[in-house]
Amino acid sequence: MSLIRKTAAELGSMIAAGEVSAVEVAEAHLDRMAEVEPKVKAFLHVDREVTLEQARAVDARLRAGEQLGPLAGVPIAHKDIFTTRDMPTTAASKILEGWRPPYDATVTARLREAGLVILGKTNLDEFAMGSSTENSAYHATCNPWDLTKIPGGSSGGSSAAVAAYEAPLSTGTDTGGSIRQPASVTGIVGMKPTYGGSSRYGLIAFASSLDTPGPFARNVLDAALLHEAFSGYDPMDSTSIDAPVPSVVEAAKTPDVAGMRIGVVKEFAGEGYQAGVLARYHEAVQLLESLGAKVVEVSCPSFTTALPAYYLIAPSECSSNLARFDAMRYGLRVGDDGTRSAEEVMALTRAAGFGPEVKRRIMLGTYALSSGYYDAYYGQAQKVRTVIAREFEAAYQQVDVLVSPTTPTTAFAIGERADDPMAMYLADLCTIPSNLAGNAAISVPVGLADEDGLPVGLQIMAPVLGDDRCYRVGAAVEQALESRWGGSLLSKAPEL
Repeated sequence: MSLIRKTAAELGSMIAAGEVSAVEVAEAHLDRMAEVEPKVKAFLHVDREVTLEQARAVDARLRAGEQLGPLAGVPIAHKDIFTTRDMPTTAASKILEGWRPPYDATVTARLREAGLVILGKTNLDEFAMGSSTENSAYHATCNPWDLTKIPGGSSGGSSAAVAAYEAPLSTGTDTGGSIRQPASVTGIVGMKPTYGGSSRYGLIAFASSLDTPGPFARNVLDAALLHEAFSGYDPMDSTSIDAPVPSVVEAAKTPDVAGMRIGVVKEFAGEGYQAGVLARYHEAVQLLESLGAKVVEVSCPSFTTALPAYYLIAPSECSSNLARFDAMRYGLRVGDDGTRSAEEVMALTRAAGFGPEVKRRIMLGTYALSSGYYDAYYGQAQKVRTVIAREFEAAYQQVDVLVSPTTPTTAFAIGERADDPMAMYLADLCTIPSNLAGNAAISVPVGLADEDGLPVGLQIMAPVLGDDRCYRVGAAVEQALESRWGGSLLSKAPEL
């Protein structure tokens, strides 16, 4: 098997044993990128020499006897919303085009400490605002299963890179489903850790009370290994949880759901869901029952109000966070010819630098926070958020995890929803409640929809700091299905 087809765990073991060098592994993936990138367009920035320099440094550390983690030397694609001192960080926005940060994000630093080799920066919806990666200021990314389809968003570049075998691992951020939804539509594993379980320091903020870094991988164990590598308390992040990282790797190696109580969310499997998505979802629930889990229906009525609440809270935080892009300190500056005031330069710069979706959310958030409307909109949305969190807490008194489809449909066509924001927002219908409550959730592939042959994901949700439960259940589903399929779901994908 070629190096690009091996799992991250296998590559890490081979590099540690001296069977292959980090440089050789990096070169294999860079060559794959050169082959398929013109079709997939997953990356915004690649510098072959910078990547190989990192790989040579890892090989030198290993030769010197340094004890590195199990992913040392393994390549990774990094979402272009984490700051990187040796590569540009743009958040896929023209307002940050070419910006080279003077520091690494905590996630970036921990990847380097663990010996992972960053292949490049991946594409995303501008400032992580979107569900299709069409909102990037640079280009749309394509789904490797069908190049006419979207790879999900906002972390679509990261999901596409893993699904296309350009990288065995990648990073993403999940604000309303931006890891789980792309994972679902590209047939890979994507995890949203508990909010505060992974550091936001150096992550360009969209919505500070929601943004959560997490891993993408082609299997559950690889995702757990990456999760463990970059998670944990960070004093640089005031919302970071000062508690041990849940035992996610051990859980991924223990795919046993016998005796577990699985809650089926009643509100997430009705009208508006694609028939093929529901068919694979119900099969996955039956599979869990056959593996010894007890399945019960759970009703969480407020989950149906999560979408409108989210689209008041997230834009409100976005309007505040993006005020820092003012043309005064860094990034784009338009109209500064010496004749205009600072306010005029700021207005011209923001008009030129922000895309339509970012402007839409800034305006919506500014309105929701404005005098006379704050209590009616933002305040009410926060009350809904509290009710959702309480319904989760009540549900977890009855069950160990909750399950639902990850997204109501498979990947839609590029351009299909570009002029219909409401239709686009519905892609995150099932994922948003976990962001509002701050709990853990994972998407694992469970098959292909009959209508279009595209991947379907199962979402597994667990309580705050119950991340290990997500991996345990996900690994059980993965093991059973791959035994049935005779390999991973990605092995059924068409060749690029």
